[in-house]
Amino acid sequence: MNVATLHAEVALAWLREGRPVAEGLLVATDGSSPLQPGASMLVDGAGAIEGSVSGGCVESAVAQEAMALLAAGAGGSARLRRYGISDELAGEVGLTCGGTIEVLVHALEGPQAEAAMAALQARAAGRPSALATVVDGPQAGAQLALVDGAIVGELGGPTLLQHSVARDLHGALTQGRSALRRYGDDGATLGRAVRVFVDVHAPAPRLAIVGATDFSAALAPLAVALGWAVSICDARSAFARSDRFARAADVTVAPPGPWVAEQRLGPADALLVFSHDPKHDEPAIQSAFAGDAGFIGALGSRRTAADRETRLIAAGATPEQLLRLHSPCGLDVGARTPEETAISVLAEMLADRAQRTGAPLRDTDRPIHPR
Repeated sequence: MNVATLHAEVALAWLREGRPVAEGLLVATDGSSPLQPGASMLVDGAGAIEGSVSGGCVESAVAQEAMALLAAGAGGSARLRRYGISDELAGEVGLTCGGTIEVLVHALEGPQAEAAMAALQARAAGRPSALATVVDGPQAGAQLALVDGAIVGELGGPTLLQHSVARDLHGALTQGRSALRRYGDDGATLGRAVRVFVDVHAPAPRLAIVGATDFSAALAPLAVALGWAVSICDARSAFARSDRFARAADVTVAPPGPWVAEQRLGPADALLVFSHDPKHDEPAIQSAFAGDAGFIGALGSRRTAADRETRLIAAGATPEQLLRLHSPCGLDVGARTPEETAISVLAEMLADRAQRTGAPLRDTDRPIHPR
């Protein structure tokens, strides 16, 4: 179970138990920040805490704000707080990384709890959802959710704001992208007076692995923790049926080539071929070449990689297709064991997705966190 799913399940449990709950929602960052907008921290009336907005830098200050808000009861208003190097409290609760963040602290009650519950239930079940939270003005903290095609909750305020945000929730969910949006005082989309954070949770990217091997068993649970939905295919039933694969992945016994084609992998998805058998690996790679998989990787020595490329060319692979193949896959970290190799491969996949080099941070000068 990944962190986002666990967070959603804890939040649901608290709300179902009737606890008073306040959320600290990271809505904006400026400069370097440990976490990205959408990170959430929950605090209940007894001071229990779940989640994080800064990786530990300002959590105590946010928790105090949340407790004060809950203590104020129904009369408490949402609070927008800014923390960072330029804040007067920098020495006490500032971000050690030097950036600045904005955190909206608001209570989950009434329509807000209804919208949050709907979005959290979808997130815990792996269904797509989008949740809008008003950041500024009298409606700060009001939430609107889009789940299973239906709008849940009420923002209050101008009717046009409800319509504008509802429409933008549909667009954001289609694009699969969270964003801080701006509207006019009257709710018009061309204004800039009112900010609304739209948090999108799209289906998890898929990781298809060919080959039920030690490397697959080591990599699958790590990939799940990073947010991938993992499936493993092997034509050899005796290998695939081991319990160690089923603990973290859906397992299929089938010829890998047709199986990969059936997965219809998209730009957010990945394929790894680990069977070390050309008659299984190469049909899987050819099927991936015919689709839109964002990452295609294959294990093996440099000689294995060269021989594989020669056979793929003979089978009709184009130069453009071969450029999509990460072979041998993984970063050069000196990996020896299946566990070390799994970290090496996943690190390359993360770097490729973020369009980073995978070089040591001390040897680079670009921002550490994507902006």
